[in-house]
Amino acid sequence: MGFGAGLSPWAPGTVGTLLGWGIALALAPFLGPLAIAFLAIPLFFLGVWACGVAGRNLGVEDHGAFVWDEVVAFLPLAALASASPWLQALMFLLFRLFDIWKPFPIRQFDAHVKGGFGVMLDDLIAAGYAYVVFAVVVIAAHRLGWAP
Repeated sequence: MGFGAGLSPWAPGTVGTLLGWGIALALAPFLGPLAIAFLAIPLFFLGVWACGVAGRNLGVEDHGAFVWDEVVAFLPLAALASASPWLQALMFLLFRLFDIWKPFPIRQFDAHVKGGFGVMLDDLIAAGYAYVVFAVVVIAAHRLGWAP
């Protein structure tokens, strides 16, 4: 789930996030940032269903090859980070940091919420953390007169 990105022998979650970034870039000429961001809503629910079915069939709830959660969680972040490659790269790094680190309460949700919803939820919360830190950094940068 993620067009084979999860089969990467090197950092499949990072490759899945790169796929989400690529999809956002591919959609940008056709859709505005908010449309791309809101596209993540139905894709999230599709992921809940697909990850749940695949997890049951494989006997592994959150298989390492499942990267749809990264794709969907990063899609709105890439869209909302603006057209600046630097800001998008910052958003990418922040999302990967929170997705890997799993600070409170992400780790607790990851451990206790099961099924497809659990697979998708921890990345959604990591995306929320990334967005808040991103917003603080951008606001601080503008107040200090630094414009990327």
